[in-house]
Parts: sequence; structure tokens; C-alpha cells
Amino acid sequence: MIRPDLDAIPAYVPGTSDPDALKLSSNEVAGAPLPAAVEAMTRAALGANRYPDMGASKLVNALAHHLGVEPANVAAGCGSSALCQQLAQATSTPGNSIVFPWRSFEAYPIFARICGAEPRPVPLLIDGSLDLPSILSAIDDTTSLVFICSPNNPSGAVVTADEFAEFMAQVPSHVTVALDEAYFEFVRDPHAVNGQEIWREYPNVVCLRTFSKAYGLAGVRVGYAFGNAELITAMNKVGVPFQVSAVAQAGALASLEHGDELLARVEDTVDVRDEVADHIGAERSQANFVWLPAPDAGWAPRVAAELASHGVLTRAFPEGLRITVTNRDEAEEFLSAWDVVNK
Repeated sequence: MIRPDLDAIPAYVPGTSDPDALKLSSNEVAGAPLPAAVEAMTRAALGANRYPDMGASKLVNALAHHLGVEPANVAAGCGSSALCQQLAQATSTPGNSIVFPWRSFEAYPIFARICGAEPRPVPLLIDGSLDLPSILSAIDDTTSLVFICSPNNPSGAVVTADEFAEFMAQVPSHVTVALDEAYFEFVRDPHAVNGQEIWREYPNVVCLRTFSKAYGLAGVRVGYAFGNAELITAMNKVGVPFQVSAVAQAGALASLEHGDELLARVEDTVDVRDEVADHIGAERSQANFVWLPAPDAGWAPRVAAELASHGVLTRAFPEGLRITVTNRDEAEEFLSAWDVVNK
């Protein structure tokens, strides 16, 4: 009664939570949604007895205006992760392969398995950057989709515009490329690829962004994709009906309208993340987290457990430790615990 290949699908593991601890394990922002977003979501909740606008038309139109594209080039979804899965389902079937950097977003191999495709992880370079030549080498006639995460989660490294252009010049036309920009708002590297600036050059590129991170709406689940209208239409075909709630649509719309307030809060993270990275000996990041590669297999879980015993939750992977950076107060609390653990 159950697909036999489900045993091969890894479970998604969220960051640990503890109401009495400082949670730096899920790349959330510290502040509540913008006041205007809270007000808009409260009003929307009063109509929760009605279905939401299935096409999220007001939000799609606002995003199109925000991005400088046509509404046909935009899709809204239940977080960018849902849109990543829709893109995999729209492009890939059993017999296909999906290529992605590793370690990267934990759900990429899950998305591949869900649609019956072969997941092909490609190791990062020693500094946490994406190994684009090796990703190209992993592409063959079966490859339907490639995920490029920039900034990469969990390493925080970006792909430059020149690197992306060189990469795309060698990607076969039958392969769709997903440029996952979930942490776009935190990028300050002027050389980093920007989906808004490049997507028109490539009919096989879809860019994905989210309101879960910088906009502080992780709890209501809303993200968006933009790219070739044919690919956007295909993604919408495999989407769950009514997947973006009325509350989420209202919160996202209000957040877009108050972007200046958002950017001021993002700067709190940008101002302190290099200090955190330098203090603990991590590579500098273009996202709202920093990454420490593990010197051995048991290092990251051990350090995460020690930090948790001092009231700070981080995210341990087999390859290293990821620490969310939010604002100066929380960064100083983390660094105090870090210094105790590493004295």
C-alpha cells in the first residue's frame, strides 16, 4: 500500500527548539513580523472561514511590480521549499537525476526522491563555496534539474555573477536550473549573482526567494519563484490548491509595502555577522548564519550539546556547525557561551 522507495527518502530534520534557550538553530530572525504585517494578518484571520485567493493574485501582482517582471513570471507558494519541490515535480520523473551541492539545503535530496529521480550531491569546496565545475561534470542526459543555492545554506558562500554566467554557458538546454536565493536580502557582496538581473538571459532558470527569513514570516509559510512563464505555469500545475493561506498573503503584501523597515532590521544582522565569524574562526558569510566545518565526525554534535547546556541552540551537521546570527544582543549571548565552551 506504500511506495517501496519511501524508505530511501530521508526525513527532514528541523532545528532544535527549547522555550528556555536562545534558538540559533533555524536561521530565523529575532524580531516579530513588521507591525503592519501583524495588523494585516490579524484582519485576514477574521475571514478564515473563507478559502484564500487560490492564485494569490494580489501578492503575485505586487511581487511582479517589486521584481520588475510580468505576473506570468511569478509563482507564490507555501514557502520557497514548497516551490522547490514543485519545480522538481514539474521537471523530473523516475529515470531523471537532480544535481545539487552538498552540504546544502537539507531538502534537496528529499525533493529528488519524492519525484522518483536520482539525487546527485556534489561536495562543496574546502572554503564552503560551490564546486561549479564538478556540478557540471555530474550533469548528463538524465539530468532534469540542478539546484544552485546562493548564499549556500549552511556555508554562507555565494556564487558570483561571472561564475554563474560561465556555469550557465555550459549547462545543457534540457536542464532546468533553480537559483535558490532564500537569503538574498542579507547579501552585501556586489559580485554575487542576483536573480532579478540575470533570469531573462536564461529560459531554463527559475529563481526562488522567501518571506521566511529576512521578512520574519517563517511561521505563516510564504515564498515566491520567478522565471520563464512556461516553467512557472508548470510549477503551478503541480502545486497544492489554496496552498498560500489568506493570512500569509496578507502578511507578505504588507511586508512588501514596508520594505524600508525590513531593510533596517536586516542591517542589524549584517553589522554583527562578520564579528561572530571572526571571533569563532569561521568563514565570513553572506547570509544570516555562519559555518564552522567539523575537524572530525563527532565534533559538531558535541559542541552543539555543550552550547545547549549553556542555553544556546545551534545546528549540528555531520560536516560542521551552523550558527544563526540575528542581532548584537543575541550574538553577544552566543559568544559568551562559546567562550565558556571553548576556554
